[in-house]
Amino acid sequence: MWRVLADSPSYRRMFTAQVVALSGTGLATVALGLLAYDLAGDRAGAVLATALTIKMLAYVGAGPLLTALLYRVPRRGVLVGADAVRALAVGALPWVDQVWHVYVLIAVLQCASAVFTPAFQAIIPELVDDSGYTSALALSRLAYDVEALASPLLAAVLLTLLPFHALFALTAVAFGVSGALVLTTGLPPRTGDPRRAAATWWVFVTDRRLRAVILLDLAVAVVTALVLVDTVVLVRAHLGGTDTGVALALACFGVGSMVIAFALGRLVDRFGTRALMLAGPVVLTGGAALTAVGWALAPGPIVLGAGWAVLGAGCSLIAAPSGRVLRDAAPEGGLAGVMAARFALSHAWFLVTYPLAGLAGGLDPVVAFAGSALAVGACGTAAALLWRPGRLSRV
Repeated sequence: MWRVLADSPSYRRMFTAQVVALSGTGLATVALGLLAYDLAGDRAGAVLATALTIKMLAYVGAGPLLTALLYRVPRRGVLVGADAVRALAVGALPWVDQVWHVYVLIAVLQCASAVFTPAFQAIIPELVDDSGYTSALALSRLAYDVEALASPLLAAVLLTLLPFHALFALTAVAFGVSGALVLTTGLPPRTGDPRRAAATWWVFVTDRRLRAVILLDLAVAVVTALVLVDTVVLVRAHLGGTDTGVALALACFGVGSMVIAFALGRLVDRFGTRALMLAGPVVLTGGAALTAVGWALAPGPIVLGAGWAVLGAGCSLIAAPSGRVLRDAAPEGGLAGVMAARFALSHAWFLVTYPLAGLAGGLDPVVAFAGSALAVGACGTAAALLWRPGRLSRV
């Protein structure tokens, strides 16, 4: 997996840019919660919920539209410009004194991210060969998982030395470093017809593989929302645990995902992309069902931690190799459009699953786990029926 960093200097610089930007984003997430409390006090939860909703709406609405509008702009300019906008938006957050200022800046920040992420993803296949691309996908997944685990810890350390507003400044610096790395990386020229590329989201209507991928994304959204929204309730209210227990439970989810990321290359070589991704909902269904049974028999941190680790592995089985399917299905010159459309569609599911997970937090955990297992199983069954072996697929 790590060899691709040595074999491709251009990819190495782009991966470094991704890691730096992700680190800054993690710090800003922690600082945003503290800023919300500073501005709104007891209403901080409502402020954060609104900010997250704005984030998802920006991803869903802005990504495909801005990608199409910026198609004629050189890709380096798109990426560097997006990083510059993100740096300015997050750098302005310490100076706000009204909640609506936060909402405006979050909208700007997330619109820029909705441009940067698909454009970044579309460039990677052009910097590495086929085998290297699988490794690049694994590294990208690993970067997200490590960021989720390490950023809160890093923020905690920094907050012992600095005021929380300084985390926004560090995030702005991180976006600046990311932009500088992209600016100094040799990128291949864009190819393809811009009119065709702008309309490539239609491929999700006509290609069974991509419709299956979107159903699998729904399975990931169901489980991810359950973990992110309800872990604190399960640990604090049902198990009588501490904030440290919440962090450890979330870490178990990340560790499960990281195990798959490390093994991704070998798994793809042995089983193929289709089989691997369709195994994801099987693992998720089994993990949620077994967690329900374990919780009914003997609720405790071991049951929750083990269940979350299995769910993390199942999500990674779906998410980590999916870029290979998008690359294979995209028309010539249209990969950026396909990436942007998938980015928007996959995040649209969270507009549904986050509220449902919030409601599930008020139910018996066994019911919530069992309901998730049924929902994920239905998604996996429908995806398997759509994406049949050897049909409309070269992966």
